[in-house]
Amino acid sequence: MSDRLGLGTLGRIPEASRPRITPGDAGAGIVHLGLGAFFRAHQAVYTEDAMAAGGGDWGIVGVGPRSAKVIDDLRAQDGLYSVTTLAAEGRSTRVIGAIAGLRHAAADPAAVVALLADPAIKIVTLTVTEKAYRLDPATGRLLLDDDLRGDLETDRDPRTVPGLLIRGLAARRRADGGPIALVSCDNLPSNGHRLRGLVDYLATATGHSDWVAGNVTFPGTMVDRIVPASTAETLAVAAGELGVRDEAAVHGEPYMQWVIEDDFPAGRPAWEQAGAVLAGDPRPGSC
Repeated sequence: MSDRLGLGTLGRIPEASRPRITPGDAGAGIVHLGLGAFFRAHQAVYTEDAMAAGGGDWGIVGVGPRSAKVIDDLRAQDGLYSVTTLAAEGRSTRVIGAIAGLRHAAADPAAVVALLADPAIKIVTLTVTEKAYRLDPATGRLLLDDDLRGDLETDRDPRTVPGLLIRGLAARRRADGGPIALVSCDNLPSNGHRLRGLVDYLATATGHSDWVAGNVTFPGTMVDRIVPASTAETLAVAAGELGVRDEAAVHGEPYMQWVIEDDFPAGRPAWEQAGAVLAGDPRPGSC
């Protein structure tokens, strides 16, 4: 099969599999760090459904911190990809059109910093795995290696996720970009509190603590969906369902959950209309 998923082939796929929003219609309001399979099968799905239900300019600019492969695959498909849900009673495949742009942090970190400073961006979400936060798993304290020290103590382009965040927040402060929410969607205990502690440390070290305290929130989350790594079979199933190739296809179980602390100073998508649970505190026993 030579034809590939993209804006030019959307009209050829089954109507039930087409995006629930018109790709490109919504402006970007979210930056997401980490373009792995889980994000594509979880937060991006919720966000597309929220825009379909409640509208708003909440398109996602996806940022790949290191590997460029998924970015290249998505760019070749105009940001489109499919999610196949595998259930006992059968399977269904849908194309997601929530990605409004793509950036590669390792190749162009300045572009990511500029995005974080953009007043149109109201939310930054992260699925970067525990290692990228540079936190000691035993103590929760920041691990100051040479790359992170360079991000804090020099003017060179940032090389770490914490470095990108604090440079972006500093640029947002200078640009008077307004408040923003930083949302960890990684499977870490008290992920919002951990991210707050990390950014507070960086802000203090760089002289931005007062601005961060008054303009940045850190909603905690709980996320759940089994999303295995994509295989050749994943791509073959997607091609069979869509009638075109999808080199960025993912698959997952039917069950999915997202519990989110509702603390968004500049607004958010209508995630509750997509099935997410908005709560005062998402930690166990608090919802």
